This record gives sequence, structure tokens and C-alpha cells, in this order.
Amino acid sequence: MTRTIHLNLDINGRAHALDVEPRVTLLDALRDHLQMTGTKKGCDQGQCGACTCHVDGRRVLSCLTLAAQVEGRQVNTIEGIAGEDGTLHAVQAAFLEHDAFQCGYCTPGQIMSAVACIREGHAGSDAEIREYMSGNLCRCGAYNSIVAAVREAAEAVNTPVRETAEVA
Repeated sequence: MTRTIHLNLDINGRAHALDVEPRVTLLDALRDHLQMTGTKKGCDQGQCGACTCHVDGRRVLSCLTLAAQVEGRQVNTIEGIAGEDGTLHAVQAAFLEHDAFQCGYCTPGQIMSAVACIREGHAGSDAEIREYMSGNLCRCGAYNSIVAAVREAAEAVNTPVRETAEVA
């Protein structure tokens, strides 16, 4: 008999109750138990960043985080990043404007990391953006567009950004 635990999770401002095995990751709870498939499963080893979510405002790799660890904490996913009226977040709009995606698989994790990058004050220059976003891989190589999108979104939320001529 498989043992389960009962969890009450706060995801994107909504309460969710579920029964899962203790070893279920936040990623699998989101995708398999709550049908929130925006957060992507990439490497399942914490190396690609496709599964990036926010827990209590800090970015986490949901493939390395047990669902039980986030009980009582605020979880935000890509599904909850837009405004309640459907208005795109400044980062989402900038990604569209700069074509900061090709296949789009990494895009949810990139956007979640970019939001944290800006909020935590790591968008001071292109080099700083590249460093902070380095944990998010894009197999299509859209890095220059991603940096441009983060820079634009940072400017939109009045975060000063210094231009640099560096290329990844």
C-alpha cells in the first residue's frame, strides 16, 4: 500500500488540497495532480531551469523541491504571473516584443527567472542579467533576445539598466 500525505498548497493565490506520496516534487504536483502544465519538466535534475517557480517570492527549481516543503508557503507559477484581468506581466510582453523564444519550451522558466531577476535588483546591466539568468538554458539559443526582453521589462518597471556590448 502506498502511503500518502495530505497537503494544502497556496498556488497563485488559490488554495489547493491534494493527497500525494511524500516523495512527489512540486513540479509533479503541479503538472500531474493539479493539471498546471505551464511549468515544464526539462532535465528533472535542476540543471536547465525549465521548472522555475517562485516560493515566497524567491525562485526555486520545482523539480528539486518536494511538494510537502511548500505547504504553508506562497507558490507562484507561470499561470499566475499575468494580471487577474489577463493583462500580460511586463516580462511576458517584453518576451513577445523581442521574440525571446523559439520553440518556447524553456520560456515559462525563463520568464519566472526574469521576474525574479528584476525584482531582486539583478538587472543592472546586460552582463548582470546574463549572470543571473545563467541557470536557465535555451537549447534554441535565444539568449540575446532574452537579455533584451529582460532589459526592456526592467526599464518598464523603472529599474535602471546599463547597456553593455557583451554577447553571450
